[in-house]
Amino acid sequence: MSRFGILSFPGTGHLHPLTTLGRELVRRGHQVTVFQVADVEPLIRAADLGFHQIGGREFPLGSLRPLDQTLGRLQGMRALGFIFQRFCQNSAMVLRDAPNAIRSEQIDALIVDQAELAGGSVAERLGLPFVTAILTLPLNLDPDVPFCAFHSRFEVGGEAPARNVMRNVWIRFMASELCALVNRQRKIWGLQPKAGLDGFYSELAQIAQVPPGFDFPRRKLPAAFYYTGPFVDRAARKEISFPWSQLDSSRPLVFVSMGTLQNGIKEVYQVIAEICTEFPVQTVISLGGGLSPEIFGELQSNPIVVRYAPQLPLLSRAALTIFHGGLNTALESLSHGVPMIAIPVAFDQPGVGARLLWTGTGKMIPIRQLTVGRLRVAMRETLSNPQYRKNARLMQKQISVINGIKRAANIIERILERRRSSAVPQQPEAALSTIAA
Repeated sequence: MSRFGILSFPGTGHLHPLTTLGRELVRRGHQVTVFQVADVEPLIRAADLGFHQIGGREFPLGSLRPLDQTLGRLQGMRALGFIFQRFCQNSAMVLRDAPNAIRSEQIDALIVDQAELAGGSVAERLGLPFVTAILTLPLNLDPDVPFCAFHSRFEVGGEAPARNVMRNVWIRFMASELCALVNRQRKIWGLQPKAGLDGFYSELAQIAQVPPGFDFPRRKLPAAFYYTGPFVDRAARKEISFPWSQLDSSRPLVFVSMGTLQNGIKEVYQVIAEICTEFPVQTVISLGGGLSPEIFGELQSNPIVVRYAPQLPLLSRAALTIFHGGLNTALESLSHGVPMIAIPVAFDQPGVGARLLWTGTGKMIPIRQLTVGRLRVAMRETLSNPQYRKNARLMQKQISVINGIKRAANIIERILERRRSSAVPQQPEAALSTIAA
């Protein structure tokens, strides 16, 4: 039995897959404690994981919602700049509070969100092994693959390599304050500075919940990088009230969600609702808590509009997902063989949309290009062309075979065991076998 600690960015899109991974480790007999701010304690406790509060100075109870509301109104590079500011705030808090908190819980190893750049340095300070959990699209910079914050398809030759390099330079610039913050603390702790974002990730294992078939090819990734699959646990989802009796099984279901952050843009929902009147479909709109259903009044297509929706059960009935390009919703849609239309707003959402195009599992309309006409064309194509459904079901099969959450937990356990074994002389026949790819 090992005692695992989890450090992450406090967004629900990060915490839901991480707590699912934590539950899998608990099922295997380990203890898992999440070190986080006060606002997310109910989510952690609901997953039956240990919780240790940090960040009381910067993030007292109730402080996250105003930040999330601000973020929900931003788009593109403005949103990306704001999120890097949030990363800096979070990392400063982790560097100050996490070491003593982790010592007090007698943690054996850490699982660190790739978006929490300070976590690996805390592990080094404490002499603990750590693995990097990649919950967004991979943030690893690559000269051959466009960074996930840009609406770029995978291209070979021409001007693509130069564009990738310039965009990577831009991302390094945006992250420079964050890297400098962590490196200043590393110097105080007597640790060598890290050069660039990729230096802060684990050398033992970087575990992505993206299946290999949903990423661009030709990636230059470290040897310790592992593709797995979605970290999803149906049993961990709390029951959400929903008017099931209003569903009409005679019409295809279109599920609409703009996630839990980028959900404050009312015009997007209005465009979607207007277009859905032109198709023989039933529409369910999940607002993610960002807006109130009452502000929509009487929509012509009479969609079912709710604050929150039971996403997995609805996806099992859906013919199409229209969403913000969030990775968790994309992977859950693919897990059910559902094609998608992405309307990316910021962060890694443009990269998710680009991968829908690459895999033939959906369409993408950047939010600044969203019009009634463009959405009409995209809906007509995805609903009428069976190839999109066929491609989504091929991804569904790959995800099912991989069983991402079990594979991720296997990798973590074996990495830790190998780390322990390397510290104790053993007979050759007792050596740990290589982790399966």
